[in-house]
Amino acid sequence: MSDFAWGGPPARGLIRAQAEDFRVTENLGYEPTGEGEHLWLEIEKRNANTLDVARDLARLAGVHPRAVSFAGLKDRNAVTCQPFTIHLPGKPDPDWQGWPDRPFKVLSATRHSRKIQRGKLAGNSFELVVRELDGDLDQLEQRLRTVAELGVPNGFGEQRFGGNNIARAKALFSGELRRPPSKAKRGFYLSAARSMIFNLVLSERIAANNWNRLIDGDIAMLDGSRSVFAAEANDADQQRRCAELDLHPTGPL
Repeated sequence: MSDFAWGGPPARGLIRAQAEDFRVTENLGYEPTGEGEHLWLEIEKRNANTLDVARDLARLAGVHPRAVSFAGLKDRNAVTCQPFTIHLPGKPDPDWQGWPDRPFKVLSATRHSRKIQRGKLAGNSFELVVRELDGDLDQLEQRLRTVAELGVPNGFGEQRFGGNNIARAKALFSGELRRPPSKAKRGFYLSAARSMIFNLVLSERIAANNWNRLIDGDIAMLDGSRSVFAAEANDADQQRRCAELDLHPTGPL
């Protein structure tokens, strides 16, 4: 996304100079039950890929990789915390405290009644450090107040596209890939393509200055939930709720 709803950046700085500058904590919206066939592990990883951590957990626990579940893929170049479950029916907990040093550590372990479902999470919290900040800091403060009051267009950043995932998605669609990608890679390519389409639609909405209000055909999402419904652009109450950030226009995914 190169579009700015509130004008260009009044200041610039360096982000993600080190892993600790970007911290992510995943929130599933529920807690483990304390009993069941699944071992729930709270994992903190540093400069590590979520899929690699899942494979490591499977190897250390002596189970098939499919027995390890998680909700979301977290950034590699960061310090992130998220839960994993390992399906261990009729088996005792592995000696996770004796596992060798890896680019992750187990913060806690307990049992749960079911596996974590992919994509089923309440949200993520972020802590970001900006270094070498330079620019008009007074204007930056005002911009932050504007964003807090009026919102910001929520496009996908460069990390979603993984370098050349868009080119690979095009090759997938045209049949030009030499060999079928794995299920995981195919998911990455499709996700990148969907995100690009979303960004293109959002860019047009920003240019038309209607990204933050409901228009004909919009699907609205209730703030703080995944509840969606067909919006009525002529409904004054819906437009008011949209202006108050209680409802949000959505884009195609």
